[in-house]
Amino acid sequence: MSNPSNPIPADLQATFDPQRKSWIESANDAACDFPIQNLPFGVFSTASHENARVGVAIGDSVVDLAVLHEAGLLRVPAGSSGAENVFARAALNDFIALGREVWRSVRVQLSSLLARDTTSGATLRDDAGLRQRALVKLADAKLHLPVEIPGYTDFYSSKEHATNVGSMFRDPKNALLPNWSEMPIGYNGRASSVVVSGTSVRRPNGQLKLPDQERPVFGACRKLDIELETGFIVGRGNALGEPIACENAEAHIFGMVLLNDWSARDIQQWEYVPLGPFNAKTFATTISPWVVTLDALEPFRVAQPVQEPQPLDYLRHAGNHAFDIALEVLLHPEAASEATSIARTNFRHMYWTMAQQLAHHTVAGCNTRVGDLMGSGTISGPTPDSFGSLLELTWNGKNPLELKSGGTRGFIEDGDELTLAGWCQGEGYRVGFGECVGKILPALK
Repeated sequence: MSNPSNPIPADLQATFDPQRKSWIESANDAACDFPIQNLPFGVFSTASHENARVGVAIGDSVVDLAVLHEAGLLRVPAGSSGAENVFARAALNDFIALGREVWRSVRVQLSSLLARDTTSGATLRDDAGLRQRALVKLADAKLHLPVEIPGYTDFYSSKEHATNVGSMFRDPKNALLPNWSEMPIGYNGRASSVVVSGTSVRRPNGQLKLPDQERPVFGACRKLDIELETGFIVGRGNALGEPIACENAEAHIFGMVLLNDWSARDIQQWEYVPLGPFNAKTFATTISPWVVTLDALEPFRVAQPVQEPQPLDYLRHAGNHAFDIALEVLLHPEAASEATSIARTNFRHMYWTMAQQLAHHTVAGCNTRVGDLMGSGTISGPTPDSFGSLLELTWNGKNPLELKSGGTRGFIEDGDELTLAGWCQGEGYRVGFGECVGKILPALK
C-alpha cells in the first residue's frame, strides 16, 4: 500500500483496522459486504418515510445520517458551507461538495459511533428509540440513484479487452491501435440514461446491417451484451481551462460504484464509424446504489500494470494506483432455478488508472463537476474466464456459454437478469459493493 500524494491521517487509518467490530452484529460476518471497515454512502427511502435521504450501509442495515445529524451525534465540521441538513437530501452531491476533509471526518465519526469497543457509540447503541429511528433494515429500504450525474464518460482502459476486440475485428497482430498505449481512450456518454441497480432495461431497437443485405434494416438488437465495469464519482471538480494534475487526481475522486454499460453490439458495429458508439450505448447504463469511498479502498491499493511505453509526463504518478477488487458476473435466465457465474476478473488488471483517466479527461481544459460519473471501460483479465463481456466470452457468439440450468448463451436474451458483484478481501472481512442488477425486457414493437 503506497500513495505518497495521499497521506492517511491516524484517525482515518484506525477505521481500516481489521480487528474493529461493530455492535451491529450482522456487520461482523466475514462474508458481509458492509462491515464497519466499509461504510459506503447511498440514498434511500422507506414505505413509512418516503422522502429520500442519505444513508450508510452496515451489515444488514442502513444508518439514516439525517437522523444522526439532527440528534447531534454526527457533526459536519464548523465552517462547512452548505452543511445545513446536508443528509436530508435526495442525492449525495451536496455532501460530496463539502470536500474530502468532511468526507473523512464523517467516516471517522461513523466508525466510532458504530464500533463495539468505543464509548462514543453508546448513545446510539443504548437508546432504543433513537436506534429505531436511525437504523433501517436493508430489506425495508428502497435504494435510489446515489448522485445527480451532470456528465458521464466511458473509458476503454483494459489492455486485455482492447486486445481481444482488436483481434476479433482487425488483424490480431495489430490488435491495439497506435494511440491506445499512449493515452486513456474514452468517449462522452449519456448521463440521462444512467439507472440504479434493480431497474429493468428494455432491449433497444436500431439500425442493423446484415452481411447479406446491401442496406440496413430496422429492428431489435440481436447481440445485446454487458460490459463489466466500475465507475468513479468526481468529488471535486475543476474550472474550465484548468486541468487536474495526475498526481493530485485521486483527491478529486469521492468513491467507486459497479457499472454495467449495456451494449448493443450489432447496432454499434454499423454506427460506430467514424465517430464512435451512439445509440448502441445510450439506452441504459446501470450502477450499484452504494458508493464505496476511496478511503475504504485504501488497504487494497496495489501496483498498476507496467506501462510501456512510459506515458507522457502529464500521465505519470508515483506510487500504487490500482486496487485489488474481485469482480464477478452472474447470468440468471427468467425460467431458470439458479444463476450461472460466467466471468470472474479483477480491477487490478486495468492498464490505465483512474487518476490517469481524470488527468487525461481534463488536460485539454475540460471542466468536471461534482457527481460526474467516469466508467472504467470493460474490465477483462488474462484468461478466457476473466473476460468482462459476452462478446469476448463467446467470441462474438461463436462459442456459446453452457448454463447451469441447461441451454446456452451467445448474447443476452429477453428475461435474462445480469448481476455484477465486487469486493475487496481483507483479513476476516470484505469491503463489498453490493450488487448491480438489471433484467432485460423485450424491445418495443
